[in-house]
Amino acid sequence: MDSVVIVGTQWGDEGKGKITDYYARRSDYIVRFQGGNNAGHTIEVGDEKFQLHLVPSGLLRENKKAVIGNGVVVDPKVLIDELKRLEKKDIDTSDLILSDRAHLIMPYHKVEDELYEKLKGNLKAGTTKKGIGPCYMDKAARYGIRVVDLYDPKSFKHKLEKIVPVKNKIFQSFDVDKRWDVDEILEEYLEYAERLEGYVQDVSVQLERALERDKNLLFEGAQGTHLDIDHGVYPYTTSSNTTAGNASIGSGIGPKNISSIIGIAKAYTSRVGTGPFPTELEGETGEYIRERGNEYGTTTGRPRRVGWLDLVMLRYSARVNSLTSLAVTCVDVLAGLDQIKVCTDYRLDGENKREFPADIESLYRCDPVYKKFEGWEEEEWSTIADKGYEALPENIEKYLEFIEKETGVPIKHVSIGPKRDQTLEK
Repeated sequence: MDSVVIVGTQWGDEGKGKITDYYARRSDYIVRFQGGNNAGHTIEVGDEKFQLHLVPSGLLRENKKAVIGNGVVVDPKVLIDELKRLEKKDIDTSDLILSDRAHLIMPYHKVEDELYEKLKGNLKAGTTKKGIGPCYMDKAARYGIRVVDLYDPKSFKHKLEKIVPVKNKIFQSFDVDKRWDVDEILEEYLEYAERLEGYVQDVSVQLERALERDKNLLFEGAQGTHLDIDHGVYPYTTSSNTTAGNASIGSGIGPKNISSIIGIAKAYTSRVGTGPFPTELEGETGEYIRERGNEYGTTTGRPRRVGWLDLVMLRYSARVNSLTSLAVTCVDVLAGLDQIKVCTDYRLDGENKREFPADIESLYRCDPVYKKFEGWEEEEWSTIADKGYEALPENIEKYLEFIEKETGVPIKHVSIGPKRDQTLEK
């Protein structure tokens, strides 16, 4: 039995979907354990490109159980629409499992999301305004709506009668021209319940039974370590725990069942949203990387900020996730640059810092300390993919060896393109 957790080590968009899809070949259950449809995984299968937001990417492989765990917040309309799109492309969705304990994004959450972003001023996190944060707020405040509530209409209506008036008062106090009706929400969500009923199960029980049968489990996270609500660049984070420890909490299995944790890192750094970014690149080089890497959000379409690889971030991620190996993606994107830089330390108030600061104001004042590497030329990446890891150019190997040395984590995979067969195993 092998239970593998895949996490992002940067600010998300590291290529987790592709590596998850790669590992799904040898897995029986692929489990999404946190986040919502603010995440986006792009996977290319042959000539077909799939953009997934809620459905675990393992569903694209045959005879795999794809699981949405209790730690995910689910917009039922988005989930149903995503399933319809997959079915139109002849993808069998019958192997999806939806946790009965997952919390539901309600229509008022999206309005709250936009309202709170406006009110926070320069503390706004640049959210996708899809209701993720307010849904997690209600979960923590203990008046959220869970999937299981949909199947007890009387209890569901009773909860709405308590919650909706509170939401309407909030909107009224801030002059938001929107009010919600209990019966309208009830009718809409009971229709969703009918469509999703066949997928709803107790995920913890299903995964325990899978472990008893020596099935291989794969856990995929959304976003990245530095967007974690506790360990990220707070308050410029997402609303959930994106780190490996939450794989257990967000799915309902004990941590002793986890056997390995793979961290995904781009060969450079990118992020969406506001907040400090020590290695951010402006100008020609940044634009070159952005265009070659197609650095635009899967969910929002927004251009991502890009910068050199930050090893201060990566060492931090290795520690808080207990990484057992790394997968480095988008190595091909840097081809054509004469020189490539890697941040090894931060310079703050005249001193070099090896550790990632908790204080955001200090992080804004950190200057990156760089080590320079010779770049590499454009290659026939498909040919290298056929030959394997040993066919990588020498300058790439030097670059990767330095990352291993600095982080203390072995690199097990290298991605040199978006296709399934362009992932090299070391």
